[in-house]
Amino acid sequence: MNEFSQVLARLAATIEARRGADAGTSYTAQLLADPARAAKKLGEEAVETVIAAAQGDKAALASESADLVYHWLVLLAASGVTLDEVAAVLAKREGRSGLEEKASRGLPSPDTGEVA
Repeated sequence: MNEFSQVLARLAATIEARRGADAGTSYTAQLLADPARAAKKLGEEAVETVIAAAQGDKAALASESADLVYHWLVLLAASGVTLDEVAAVLAKREGRSGLEEKASRGLPSPDTGEVA
């Protein structure tokens, strides 16, 4: 197991341990209790991550990516979606080209914008 997956597993466990904690003393507990707020925070972090990447700032990209992953894990937990459920979807997509996979879902081509 690589370092990222180990840290991810520990972080997911910590987030789950915060479920039901005092929202007055735990930011994570606040987000877990309010999935809409967790979703908004994830969106904010996604934008900040994109900005850091567009600016070519590696340190900021690493930092914002860490924030993004944290808020993504919190949103999953707040919404009752497990990492195993996400992994199952990813596993189904393995071995397929991204263009083929998008076409199977009726999504527009990134090059033409046309739906397959």
